[in-house]
Amino acid sequence: MRIVIAEDNVLLREGLVLLLAAGGHEVVAVAGTGPEVLPALLEHRPDAAVLDVRLPPGFRDEGLRAAIEARKRLPGLPLLVLSQYVEETYAAELLAGGAEGVGYLLKDRVSRVDEFLEALGRVAGGGTALDPEVVSQLMTSHRDPLRALTPREREVLGLMAQGLDNTTIAATLVITERSVSKHIGAVFAKLGLPATDSGHRRVLAVLAYLNS
Repeated sequence: MRIVIAEDNVLLREGLVLLLAAGGHEVVAVAGTGPEVLPALLEHRPDAAVLDVRLPPGFRDEGLRAAIEARKRLPGLPLLVLSQYVEETYAAELLAGGAEGVGYLLKDRVSRVDEFLEALGRVAGGGTALDPEVVSQLMTSHRDPLRALTPREREVLGLMAQGLDNTTIAATLVITERSVSKHIGAVFAKLGLPATDSGHRRVLAVLAYLNS
């Protein structure tokens, strides 16, 4: 997999390069400031990009802005965004453009190498990878669309938002896959997501309350 990294912390950036190289991936470009990100992405058109939300010179949302602009110019570009803390507004803004091929992880998740590489692979494949802490805060802050859900349905929705499949959700909650399917069906129905949306309803279920 060809990857572009945007991270201003030199130690973390070089650590990511080594980690990805060890995993058999090729880092085709690195960026340390916001203005460097978009040109690198447009030039190399990578299979995925790993981006810090906040980059020089302003340390506000330069990385996020570059990520959103890149998705406009390169539709479907897989993006895995890293953040030191849960930044609810940034996460919601990133996901508002569509959650397919998008990930949002806290930086301490990188130290869990297997989890990080699995999340990157999922995003590169067009899936979604949201940090459990991000999901938890977003769900807490956007309760209105979830008011009709039972506690178990909220649990299932939270795990869906992390990008987990039905088998993994069933194992996590120690219930049958059939029960998971029933809960997911109830979530779709209560959030008003029609059957015609097919598999995309898993993404829409998350976006439904983010955009409420």
